[in-house]
Amino acid sequence: MKKTALITGATSGIGKETAKMLSEKGFRVIITGRRKDRLQELCQELTECFSMNFDIRDKEQVQNAFNQLPPEWKTIDLLINNAGLAAGLEPLHENQIEDWEQMIDTNIKGLLYVTKIVVPQMIARHSGQIINVSSIAGKEAYGKGAVYCATKHAVEALTKAMRIDFNPYNIKVGSVSPGAVETEFSIVRLKDPKANEKVYAGYTPLYPQDIADAVVYMATRPPHVNIADILILPTAQANATVFNKKF
Repeated sequence: MKKTALITGATSGIGKETAKMLSEKGFRVIITGRRKDRLQELCQELTECFSMNFDIRDKEQVQNAFNQLPPEWKTIDLLINNAGLAAGLEPLHENQIEDWEQMIDTNIKGLLYVTKIVVPQMIARHSGQIINVSSIAGKEAYGKGAVYCATKHAVEALTKAMRIDFNPYNIKVGSVSPGAVETEFSIVRLKDPKANEKVYAGYTPLYPQDIADAVVYMATRPPHVNIADILILPTAQANATVFNKKF
């Protein structure tokens, strides 16, 4: 039987490209996100698809969406916790508290809400895989990104702890940590529709397909192989803040 993958935050960027690639590999795909029109459009492109429209920050919306999953879609083999964002780029004392809450509620609590719902059926079957999309910000901190870095450090810790908790049940757990990827990330973070023209000027960043390719690689290893951690940077990036830019 075909495997079923659930991808959060699939309306754009890494989530969208991952859904496409997994579908091409023969997976049945459940996509989630806040923008219903984009979910519907993407679902039409995929071979076997079911979409769920909810805000991952709202645990009641999350629970209600899963309660409405048809029986034939309830067995989830692969969970990709992709939904996440950064909001604001200021020193900690100048951050907006609303931005802190948005990042914490999405990047940490949303990941936990979905995992809490999905993992029991994996435990019951002694089979499944969870891939968390983290960030280089989960491996090192940088100025003007304190809370975002903290949320991605939390994703790193959760991934490691999940791997221990779910080990007795034959569930694979791993994470992929991208560096600079040209998606809507900087547009959302800086609240500027032209942000990408500035942020990615002078070098070639990663693209969503680059990260999706790594996720698909992790998801298609043999049963005895678990890729626990992948850090992916563009060639021009040395660490979280050092870039070789040509102007």
